[in-house]
Amino acid sequence: MSNIEKVSEFLDKTGTYYLATVDGDQPRVRPFGTALVYDGKLYIQTGKVKPVSKQLGANPKAEICAFDGQTGTWLRVSGKLINDDSRDVKVAMLEKYPDLKAMYNPDDDNTQVLFFKDATATFSSFTAAPEEFTF
Repeated sequence: MSNIEKVSEFLDKTGTYYLATVDGDQPRVRPFGTALVYDGKLYIQTGKVKPVSKQLGANPKAEICAFDGQTGTWLRVSGKLINDDSRDVKVAMLEKYPDLKAMYNPDDDNTQVLFFKDATATFSSFTAAPEEFTF
């Protein structure tokens, strides 16, 4: 399993992660639940009408954090989130998360998928040394 697949599997297992962005000089954090490896890249999904989209447009630097309470392990992924308007990846995201089809479709002007660029992923716990890699 590749490192990026390991990240995606962890995010799938935890279900919810928290995305941090910057709004001017104010940090903003909110729960997210979408993660998809597509064409060797880690993607998330949101709506272009949401403040998070505008924040990432102004400053693409972001970080996500997820915690697995069963293992006591957490994951942080930091990097730049880059917009991708490819219809194929939007379709793949909505196929993985069919509940989102009630709010999004690959041909609307709202569905936004973004991939991590220049990312660093760190798995940590209180009982083991951190494991870090880039993608």
